[in-house]
Amino acid sequence: MRLTINGEDRSFDRPLTVEKLLGEIGVDARKVAVERNLEIVPKSQYRRVSLGDGDRLEIVHFIGGGVPDDAATVREEDTFEIAGRRFHSRLIVGTGKYKDFAQTRDAIVASGAEIVTVAVRRVNVTDPGQPMLMDYVDPKKFTYLPNTAGCYTAEDALRTLRLAREAGGWDLVKLEVLGDQKTLYPQMIETLAATEVLIKEGFQVMVYCSDDPIMAKRLEDLGCVAIMPLAAPIGSGLGVQNAINIRLIVEQASVPVLVDAGVGTASDASVAMELGCDGVLMNSAIAEAKDPVKMARAMKLAVEAGRLAYLAGRMGKKLYADPSSPLAGLI
Repeated sequence: MRLTINGEDRSFDRPLTVEKLLGEIGVDARKVAVERNLEIVPKSQYRRVSLGDGDRLEIVHFIGGGVPDDAATVREEDTFEIAGRRFHSRLIVGTGKYKDFAQTRDAIVASGAEIVTVAVRRVNVTDPGQPMLMDYVDPKKFTYLPNTAGCYTAEDALRTLRLAREAGGWDLVKLEVLGDQKTLYPQMIETLAATEVLIKEGFQVMVYCSDDPIMAKRLEDLGCVAIMPLAAPIGSGLGVQNAINIRLIVEQASVPVLVDAGVGTASDASVAMELGCDGVLMNSAIAEAKDPVKMARAMKLAVEAGRLAYLAGRMGKKLYADPSSPLAGLI
């Protein structure tokens, strides 16, 4: 019997069910999702579904694309909700670009993040013993947020997130549909189409989008649980480029608004929070720093500082100097 598994042709000398195939190639069924001829195979059916000659299979898992402490008062008192789930940390971090899974884990812990984004990619069936992200970042301690990184059509995004739900049972997802490889800007027409289908299928959608207040409102009206406008192009490190639009999106939203993409350093994260955003999502700013673990800690503090500054209310801007010491009684 010949099967195509993750794009590779493999031959087997006996009939196999999905369960037996996974055992044969050494893949842990608990950590993957299986698609057979473009149809997802439910985990409960692995033992019953027999494979046929010529079947095409995709076997995927989560890859890199904190345990909270109570040291800061802002973390104890100032929580926020996404889709009915309450979080202390307003920093969401990605899991890609690190040198290894150990560094990924250390940076996440230093960041204090409770939500981590994960990409869905093929399992290495040639060497299934390779470590997986789940071995280092426990999905029981952190909220995994499957995303659609690398998807350029609504169809690809839908297929990816359906597999993600099968792999881990998560329905809270991050949708991003990209327009082109140069800018990685969101393709909003495809994003809207995918959003409608996902919400009808019971997904709770956090959506990466342009910094257009009209489009952001439309996504919220469709039922998205969080709106995530970009600060700048993904991976650019340019910081918030359009503070006016971000502020307008925040002012009109009744769901959380999180700046997603473009943060480069701690001050960028603070700016986003001072605009009133509910949180910040980042990956490259931490993973590509010379010391990712130190940068993760800096980002944690920056998000908390920006949030406190927003809650405190900044002083008004003035055109001229205004002395801070009283003039009465001057010698």
